[in-house]
Amino acid sequence: MINGLVQLLIWQGLGELVSILLLPNIPGPVLGLLFLLAFLLVKGEVNQPLGMVADSFRQHLGLLFVPASVGVILFLPDLKTHALAVTAALLISVVLTIATTALVLKFFAKRAHDE
Repeated sequence: MINGLVQLLIWQGLGELVSILLLPNIPGPVLGLLFLLAFLLVKGEVNQPLGMVADSFRQHLGLLFVPASVGVILFLPDLKTHALAVTAALLISVVLTIATTALVLKFFAKRAHDE
């Protein structure tokens, strides 16, 4: 388990380094995750310690929603004040996301069919 956590921290550290030195607009953890993904794609498998850590994180994924819930409760008066704007923004973003996903899927389906 410790070995898997060390692997994750190494990838995050590499991402932080690249973020500081080369790509300051992209957060280090995001770069580290992309580096880990690329490494796993090249390797073709997930080693056992890393898999154990991933399974442990997956089992406790619900805990990641606690800070978001606290934020909603903390800003509840502001949300009530701007309920119409927040609702409109959410609805518009959901519709745009679904439409964009459909267009991208249609594009790739047509491209795959043509090949």
